[in-house]
Amino acid sequence: MKTSSWMSCLCVAAFCSLAGTAQAETATAAPAMTAPTMTGDATRGKQIYSRCLACHALAYDRTGPRHCGLFGRKAGSVKGFDYSEAMKKSNIVWNAKTLNWFLTSPMTAIPGTAMGYAGIPDPQERADLIEYLKQADAGPECAKKP
Repeated sequence: MKTSSWMSCLCVAAFCSLAGTAQAETATAAPAMTAPTMTGDATRGKQIYSRCLACHALAYDRTGPRHCGLFGRKAGSVKGFDYSEAMKKSNIVWNAKTLNWFLTSPMTAIPGTAMGYAGIPDPQERADLIEYLKQADAGPECAKKP
């Protein structure tokens, strides 16, 4: 069922978020929207992306939407994916700046999002993940994106 799948993803994502960083904290205000200030390393970013695999994949939708085609895409716009109203109404277009902002603390960045992930507080990890997503989007797995 969709609800239990979503809840499983929420639990796995929350666990991975806390296990993946020693700095996990609960944010109380939406993070500032700034571009990553560090140079990202796609190899490290691929390792960080393994945390995302609990809910996402590059080329197909899972509990979360696919990441191929992410850059330049309006948030909440993958056809056939059931987004939260908050995400659909966010008016975000994904780029390095908006991803850096959102990934800091998704639930405070877009209150009401269905993405129940605590976020990535480490700016270097965010920069690495964003660089990986950029390279993956230009790679062969995403070349056949729908």
